[in-house]
Amino acid sequence: GTKVLTSVTLQVGVPPFLRGQQTGWLTAEYAMLPCSTQKRIARESSQHHRNSRSVEISRLIGRCLRTVVNLDLLGEKTITIDCDVLQADGGTRVACITAASLALNVAAGRWVEVGILEHNVIKDSVAAISAGVIKENAYLDLSYQEDSQVDADFNFIMTKTGKLIEVQGTAEKNPLAWEDF
Repeated sequence: GTKVLTSVTLQVGVPPFLRGQQTGWLTAEYAMLPCSTQKRIARESSQHHRNSRSVEISRLIGRCLRTVVNLDLLGEKTITIDCDVLQADGGTRVACITAASLALNVAAGRWVEVGILEHNVIKDSVAAISAGVIKENAYLDLSYQEDSQVDADFNFIMTKTGKLIEVQGTAEKNPLAWEDF
């Protein structure tokens, strides 16, 4: 039941640490909209700071997608990916990573088509999925209800070609046996 909206923009300029290096950058922003959960959450803009969860997920999305983009082909341009959660039912970070990869592939193709970029910067596609263990049973693509009951919880981020980008995981209640992992 998770629904996300993702947009991708390309702008001239890079962060100060990359200026003059003739390479590009990719960054991401993640936010849950106020009515995306059963109980309304406050907008971060009204809080005068970003919450640590949003910052962590924003960094995760950017980090994962930078692995599949040839930043040297961008010149000094920045790709910004905005991920907004419209409806949260578990797995929002993995839904945003997958949606961001799809949107980035469309955008990169369009940039070449209209002459903004000379070459497609995408090296591979990315997909992510949540997994968990509840009472020794494995579940994939956890709902909020399942996620709140897990003994162990994982996120797997991989490329279309089968390469591993990142694994996040933790035991929530009891340590997990290697065989179950």
